[in-house]
Amino acid sequence: MKTFFAVDLGATSGRTIVGRMGAGGIEIEEINRFANNLITVGGHCYWDIFALYHNILQGLRTVAERGIDIHSIGIDTWGVDFVMIGADGQILSQPFAYRDPHTAGAPERFFERMPRTSVYELTGIQVMDFNSLFQFDTLRRNGSSALAAASKILFVPDALAYMLTGQMVTEYTIATTAQIVNARTRRLEPEILKQVGLTPDHFGRFVEPGATVGTLTPEVQKLTGLGAVPVIAVAGHDTGSAVAAVPAADADFAYLSSGTWSLMGVETSEPIISERMAELNFTNEGGVDGTIRVLKNICGMWLLERCRAEWNDSMSYPELIALAQAEPRDAVINPDDPAFANPASMTQAIADYCRRTGQNVPQSRGAMVRCIFESLAHRYAEVMELLRQVSPVRPKVLHVIGGGSRNDMLNQLTANAVGMPVVAGPAEATAIGNIMVQAVAAGEARSIGQLRSRLSQSAELKRFEPQCQ
Repeated sequence: MKTFFAVDLGATSGRTIVGRMGAGGIEIEEINRFANNLITVGGHCYWDIFALYHNILQGLRTVAERGIDIHSIGIDTWGVDFVMIGADGQILSQPFAYRDPHTAGAPERFFERMPRTSVYELTGIQVMDFNSLFQFDTLRRNGSSALAAASKILFVPDALAYMLTGQMVTEYTIATTAQIVNARTRRLEPEILKQVGLTPDHFGRFVEPGATVGTLTPEVQKLTGLGAVPVIAVAGHDTGSAVAAVPAADADFAYLSSGTWSLMGVETSEPIISERMAELNFTNEGGVDGTIRVLKNICGMWLLERCRAEWNDSMSYPELIALAQAEPRDAVINPDDPAFANPASMTQAIADYCRRTGQNVPQSRGAMVRCIFESLAHRYAEVMELLRQVSPVRPKVLHVIGGGSRNDMLNQLTANAVGMPVVAGPAEATAIGNIMVQAVAAGEARSIGQLRSRLSQSAELKRFEPQCQ
């Protein structure tokens, strides 16, 4: 059996994993886990690309020391953020983080030059302040010396692949998050890039998931003790990798990638672009095997994570869920209300919202958690109904993947709200999807669809049927 090495980087932590195709499905093992810390300097927030590279090298050293023969390497990360490379091949600056406030109001400034409707018609991507397009425009307006000197711009997974191989690519799924890819041609859109002083030549070779980026450089081979292992461009956007691992038996499904963010959507063969889609701010992101991920971002467990930070104690998720189960449904908020984007106090923001809307204010931790879970389930049901309106897909089941798939209480509330079965799992969908793309590239399977069928039969899944409330 071939063994594959997956790098899975999130906005707060990262890890490296090895996986292989076993008789019972995909077997995975975590090699190392590490923090991904934001760096605040001079009023700006950055990612530490060198620390991420260092930790990836550590994971590779570990597999070499353990004598694990890895066939290839794949990297997935969050979307939109990028690294600027000089003409000499050197990194010009640490990448800005999407949470940096410098893009506040940036879309409106950009739309003064190119209409919002034109941008959506070309890209089909939802408008968010931190999209790469608006980051480029903000850096240009602010006279960024790094952008002015950049010979190439690489999205974070592609930048890390470059540091490992010396080869520059632009992987399709991660590029679509930037709002610079034409949804129909599935290539970089020159008309949009021109508005921010860029051309397709500022980016690496455009590749689809499954393409080979290159092999480890002699320097990396020496640092890790490995040979010339190839690096594969998997679905570089972590949601793209996670959706690849949906254990669906057929195409009649919707998915919910549940974590800090919730992303709910369906797979289609073509983008869905219309005035109604633009009005609802749905997005058309690239997927694997020629698919489009039609989805909507929903605020997810961010609400509870911020509350837990305020409570500042060691109460676990299972303990909080047990408290919530003992509480009645008393209040429902809109998780996507701007009041919950980044408040100084999340508990206060929730209390203020409840007062403003004439509802009872949660008085205990259990009541607060119940409110959050009920609100997320309610919002999922709203978005599911919108998906039915705008998409040709008629889901018969909702697949919940990612860390949130372990939350039985929320999964049951979701099944009740959407009125269809919820199948929860796998929790490690992103890493599994990363490995699946590598496995197809290595000839271990014919397609992602074939591996999904295997997952549906072998993965540890839990089914929740709708219950009368």
